[in-house]
Amino acid sequence: MTENAQQQPTAPSTELPTQYAPADVEGPLYESWVERGYFAADAKSDKPAYTIVIPPPNVTGSLHLGHAFQHTLMDALTRRKRMQGFESLWLPGMDHAGIATQNKVEQQLAEEGKSRQDLGREAFVERVWQWKEEYGGRILGQMRRLGDGVDWDRERFTMDEGLSKAVQTIFKKLYEDELIYRAERIINWCPRCLTAISDIEVEYQEDDGELVSIKYGEGDETLVVATTRAETMLGDTAVAVHPDDERYRHLVGRRIKLPLTNRTIPVVADTHVDPEFGTGAVKVTPAHDPNDFAIGQRHGLESITVMDERAVITVHGPFEGLDRFEARSAIVAALRSQGRIVAEKRPYVHSVGHCSRCSTTIEPRLSMQWWVKVGPLAKAAGDAVRDGRVRIHPEDMSKRYFDWVDNMHDWCISRQLWWGHRIPVWYGPEGQVVCVGPDEEPPGTEAEGWKQDTDVLDTWFSSGLWPFSTLGWPEQTADLRKFYPTDVLLTGHDIIFFWVARMMMFGLYAMDGEVPFKTIALTGLVRDERGKKMSKSFGNVVDPLDWMDKYGSDAVRFTLARGANPGTDVPIGEEWVQASRNFANKVWNATRFALMNGATVDGPLPDPSEMSATDRWILSRLNKTVAEVDAFYDDFQFAKLSDSLFHYAWDEVFDWYVELSKTTFQAGGRGAEVSQRVLGEVLDVTLKLLHPVVPFVTDTLWTTLTGGESVVIAQWPSDSGFRDEAAEKEIEALQSVITEVRRFRADQGLQAGQRVPARLTLDGTALAPHEAAIRQLLRLQPEGDAFAATATLPVAGATVALDLSGTIDVAAERKRLAKDLAAAEKEKAQATAKLGNEAFLAKAPDNVVDKIRTRLAKADDDIARIRTQLDRLPQA
Repeated sequence: MTENAQQQPTAPSTELPTQYAPADVEGPLYESWVERGYFAADAKSDKPAYTIVIPPPNVTGSLHLGHAFQHTLMDALTRRKRMQGFESLWLPGMDHAGIATQNKVEQQLAEEGKSRQDLGREAFVERVWQWKEEYGGRILGQMRRLGDGVDWDRERFTMDEGLSKAVQTIFKKLYEDELIYRAERIINWCPRCLTAISDIEVEYQEDDGELVSIKYGEGDETLVVATTRAETMLGDTAVAVHPDDERYRHLVGRRIKLPLTNRTIPVVADTHVDPEFGTGAVKVTPAHDPNDFAIGQRHGLESITVMDERAVITVHGPFEGLDRFEARSAIVAALRSQGRIVAEKRPYVHSVGHCSRCSTTIEPRLSMQWWVKVGPLAKAAGDAVRDGRVRIHPEDMSKRYFDWVDNMHDWCISRQLWWGHRIPVWYGPEGQVVCVGPDEEPPGTEAEGWKQDTDVLDTWFSSGLWPFSTLGWPEQTADLRKFYPTDVLLTGHDIIFFWVARMMMFGLYAMDGEVPFKTIALTGLVRDERGKKMSKSFGNVVDPLDWMDKYGSDAVRFTLARGANPGTDVPIGEEWVQASRNFANKVWNATRFALMNGATVDGPLPDPSEMSATDRWILSRLNKTVAEVDAFYDDFQFAKLSDSLFHYAWDEVFDWYVELSKTTFQAGGRGAEVSQRVLGEVLDVTLKLLHPVVPFVTDTLWTTLTGGESVVIAQWPSDSGFRDEAAEKEIEALQSVITEVRRFRADQGLQAGQRVPARLTLDGTALAPHEAAIRQLLRLQPEGDAFAATATLPVAGATVALDLSGTIDVAAERKRLAKDLAAAEKEKAQATAKLGNEAFLAKAPDNVVDKIRTRLAKADDDIARIRTQLDRLPQA
């Protein structure tokens, strides 16, 4: 009843261990998948291609929950497409992580009492390569542990030979197209990492600082300026006021004395100044503030650098040699002694930029750097989404993307590091500047006065080429022709700016307008069970490997997938992983039961006319689930497809169909044979549907059930269109009867296995063929000669009469229920009184009022339930 083709099977097994042990299964099973080449993609294949390139983790990194989350989803996508008959490529690799990796090796050297300068550049870079071989790539082994179905033969590294060639090629192309240039501008400088970093690598946080108001000038020609960075005043070259500010119009064009120096500086009029903010006058330090730099450019001001690369004061005088923070205190003290301090505010909480790598406070600094002119590149990246060539999912995330690409500033791409792609530009003895491509020789030797630029490229420059460089560009390779453009970029919404926009710009530029991927599927971030960001300082960071050790990789994957709503953060807690482990065990036990009871996939499905309503119901529901899961996959609704599979498998197959089939199996005959084949079909398809998300347990069970080689390469099921609405309604009625009687039994305090005499009136309903199943599942015995109905339950057109005499103490039960009823009525009275008190409602917070309304609703439900139970009790 489903479109469910089979591999050529071997004889299926009917034996499974009593318990599933993930630790014994997962490692060997994964290695067998790799050895059999299941994840290797063939560029010569006639199959349609489906490609995802992995967001390259840092070579310094290890698997965290964010990786596990996104890798689970990418693996699910590529496994399903492989089963659907696509030539599915999931390409792995790592990023060289310039700053982070260099820091690791410098720390190692420091432990040896050395620095990189002691080694020299060439030897230091060699040392980093050695570190990479010895310690880097730990995450790759952890990806295997998670079950990542990547093509390991195509693993790439952003510093490997092919990708290095791609970097040099595109740098020269951009340079020749005047989209790369060198200029002196304000950059974000990290005094700890000793390098420039981009705007998006600056993390802002609220810091306790100080706001100091300082009097500039003398006599009648004075102004008051306020600053949080008093140390930068040593580099002031102007004070700016708004041109329409009457308070200062007489000073515009005049020069005033700069305190603590022997200099005078001009007062300039500039519309950037907000006359309503503070005193309406601002100090201008062009070499140490981006806004001041822009003012300086407009007014031809001098730029004076007052700190070195370690943020130590370099200006001659009493502050020379002081760290910036030491200098701040010393300068304020000196100004105070001269009577120049008008006001001081401490603490003054304000937003301060910090290096995302080491948390050091960023220092804006004037520096000669290399830049990408992003204007035309960013426009192309925006247009590709606007005209539909690239789809952002969920769609409401498009606004964040447009906000970034439509307002992007030129990108500083040079970094003052030794580890990374060295900028391929040489400077000659006569001031020549030559950009060299990958197959070209330098223009001259060092002895002839030629020197290569000492900087390296921003790591995001090389990773921006990832979708096409990993497939062989700039060469026109078979991989590039087959697998480009890629189909889906699945990544967190937090790196739209870091990575996604860069890949869009470079992909469209290098590939002549062809997009790098067709869909950008954005996920949320993984948080703890309370929705709090995971952080070492909070003590809530989880190592996914610990959970894998304890519960198995399938449990971790299923938990993450069930939380994956598009673009929404994912809370996760250990109890949810336990629940997923329980689900895997349920799948195992149900399949084991099925095998022990003759479930089979041999031969075609019997004709529906031979099937029971229960068989037709489960197949109808199966086809609906197949269609639903496919629709959810196409819309990247991983949480919904996981929930759909969970409820179909657990609730409908394991809890209902397996239980209802027990009487059929016990009866034997043709009906049992039909149900055995249906159960085999249902499990076959269900295991296939579950496989992309929970690959290990499903492959183990599927091969045992079917005798097939592996579910990894099995054909994905499709909806055959079979529906049986009548059977679905019939089984829904059966479920209603069983559920209602079970609830009644529980309300009466009957033990689950306690047998009760019952009379079933099923005539005229579709439930007559199910009497044996009803009696078995509800522990109902025949009525007998002394039967006297003490409770009658009309449900779904049928009537179930029960004789509870002798099974419960009716008087004691009435007393207990009466006590519960009194408590519920008291709760209702209290809630009603509060909600009727206008004074209380006027003062109480909304959440408090909502809680009382909830209490009232619950009390009403409890009262109705208890009265029904009392009515159903036999008369004393």
